[in-house]
Amino acid sequence: MTFPIEAVRAQFPSLATTDKGQHRIYFDNAAGTQVPQQTIDRIVDFFHRFNSNTGVFNPTSVEVDAMYAQAVAAMADFLGTGDPGEVIIGANMTTLTYQLSRSLAHQFAPGDEVIISRMEHEGNVSPWLQMAEERGMVVKWLEFDRDTWRVEPASLEALLTPRTRVLALNYASNLTGGVNDVKTLTAMAQAAGALVYVDAVQYASHRLIDVADLGCDFLACSPYKFYGPHLGVVFGKRARLEALHAYKLRCATNDLPLRFSMGTPAFELIAGLLGTLAYFTWLAETMGATGDRRSQFKGAYDAMGAHEDQLTEALLKGLAELPGLTLQGTASLEHRVATISFTHDRHPASAIAQALSASGLFCHWGDNYAFEVARALNLDPDEGVLRLGLAHYNTLAEVEQALQMIRSTLAA
Repeated sequence: MTFPIEAVRAQFPSLATTDKGQHRIYFDNAAGTQVPQQTIDRIVDFFHRFNSNTGVFNPTSVEVDAMYAQAVAAMADFLGTGDPGEVIIGANMTTLTYQLSRSLAHQFAPGDEVIISRMEHEGNVSPWLQMAEERGMVVKWLEFDRDTWRVEPASLEALLTPRTRVLALNYASNLTGGVNDVKTLTAMAQAAGALVYVDAVQYASHRLIDVADLGCDFLACSPYKFYGPHLGVVFGKRARLEALHAYKLRCATNDLPLRFSMGTPAFELIAGLLGTLAYFTWLAETMGATGDRRSQFKGAYDAMGAHEDQLTEALLKGLAELPGLTLQGTASLEHRVATISFTHDRHPASAIAQALSASGLFCHWGDNYAFEVARALNLDPDEGVLRLGLAHYNTLAEVEQALQMIRSTLAA
């Protein structure tokens, strides 16, 4: 079935926004996506009818409790776990990773080792570096291959020892777009006795996650990167979560998933998350996908991914034709998501970004918090890359317009 791009775009009110008549091309999706009307409606509806705290007998509070249970159950289906207790919803990925790293630190001793891949967003680096420093642990850096743009198993094998306790691993780089073989790398680390914490923030925007298949111990993602409100979500295996030292108020529950809640959850945003997940089921039904909620999520993501691949192929092809431009990532669709970065031999990334933004092409520049990636690629520390992030609501016409804007900017 042909991807229903016009019907999809009609679900996102912000796509019709203009700046003094100038159309916006949202290619800054790697930093955060736009949200569908379903998300907006759920948030507004929460404030209209259910704005209450939880745990008491009035109708609004009962409704909030039910809504929260629905949200963790829906996110469990989204992530591929049958246990809603394994889904922790919090402020954002970085906050949750800091929180869980501090809890995990109680299980480690001086001389234990943590391996951090060089592909990471800083949200999956600093928490582990600081944990290691506080606990007297040894930090090892796992390099990514500059030809395949991913971590190769042989590189991990060389670092694993009986003292390895944690592998911090990126599913997809937010700078290069490279996708790791998380399942294989997880199995290797776990065979050595380590637990695996996966940052899937960039991956979840483009491909459906299956934590049961991956086998990882923890996996973090951010709904605001996949068309939802600004929240963070972490999957954790129940046995791992129950064994953790939980930093929480003394009177707070020990039951999962609320065991790790730091104060009252942002219920209005969680209501919005349900709207985002409902949007995915709408798209699945529009594409003719049937079955249970997990099957519908898969149908939506299959359609979104196929459309994004067409856009990515066209954008990569057009960029490859531009003189002086160096792609910082693979030029192939294999093992990548629709996050594309480049540098130019004459124009700094900030200048390109400023010119493109003035023309209505929204983009990002710099290291994009992929600090270690930028260092490994010897990028200018003040400039980094020009980054374009595609989403399924973008069009081929927008890709062509963007390429023309980039050509004009680089020709100046």
